[in-house]
Amino acid sequence: MGRILEISHEGRLMSRIVMGGWRHDLHPLLPWGHRVIVITDKTIARRYRRLINQYEHIVIGTGEKIKTLQTIEEIHRELIARGADRQTFLLGIGGGIVTDITGFVASTFMRGVRFGFVSTTLLGQVDASVGGKNGVNLDGYKNMIGCFNQPEFVLCDIEMLHSLSDRQFRAGLAELIKTGLLGNRVLFEMVEAMSFEELRRDPLLMADLILMAVKIKAGIVERDERESGERRKLNLGHTVAHAIEKSSRKMLHGEAVAVGCVVMARLSVNMGLMPEREAARIEAVFARLGFTLTSPAPIEKMIVALRKDKKAAADQIRIVLPVAIGRCEVRSVAFDWLEERLREVMK
Repeated sequence: MGRILEISHEGRLMSRIVMGGWRHDLHPLLPWGHRVIVITDKTIARRYRRLINQYEHIVIGTGEKIKTLQTIEEIHRELIARGADRQTFLLGIGGGIVTDITGFVASTFMRGVRFGFVSTTLLGQVDASVGGKNGVNLDGYKNMIGCFNQPEFVLCDIEMLHSLSDRQFRAGLAELIKTGLLGNRVLFEMVEAMSFEELRRDPLLMADLILMAVKIKAGIVERDERESGERRKLNLGHTVAHAIEKSSRKMLHGEAVAVGCVVMARLSVNMGLMPEREAARIEAVFARLGFTLTSPAPIEKMIVALRKDKKAAADQIRIVLPVAIGRCEVRSVAFDWLEERLREVMK
């Protein structure tokens, strides 16, 4: 078994993050004697046929367009048709969309069944599959419907990252950088010191970086599982990112998060909270790794989307601002104020 990180709350084990390989580490993680049904997407089913064909499986489409209640309903119907029951174990194998959907299905089918994940993308291993958030989109608004429920395990197989395109790998790096920005200056500086090519071809380094990021997130989740306080910091960059994703289909999630982190750094400088040299370093690391740092969506459409963000309440919205590399703050601001400032920093 690979390296294991346990997530606990008030002395209760909630989940385990396992850095290992599916060939050797998956079977021991599965509950003995239980029927296992895999939920995966078309790309993973084709790429990892040997793995998927070991189990009963349900194959869904790809992309944000399928992350809907309709897909949840279709999977529920398929589980009923197959005679699944409360002893069935659901195994999500894929990136963040697959794990979000699997977690939501498992949390709602027959009022809840056991589940776990094999995370196949960098973004999923660093962020999406870890922490117990499960949800789907509604009318283009990200994760509007969902729940908190921890998987029994998340298996992170570094070898699976070799199959990612450069663009998908880069998108995952955005979440890695974000995690360093909010909680670990050393993690940020390690990524800052490397080129994209060096990160891409060094699996041992990536395993260390992913484990560092997961430890940060796991610690936050242990202290605030339901996002009532500290866990809100994990939304760094996401308020702007979700507005971009609602207003345009030109960016992957991680690409939009990169824009969001840079915008929040600029806003923090604008507010006198962060030294300009720190914000410049943030912008420079994203640029050097090949990110586009301008929004493909017009600011007018983004403002409309922001006003319907989950973090909004009345005429206020919570935003996460980096105040130094490795430290951030959550603040509630007025929409009108935020709109004015965003027009300044996103010119």
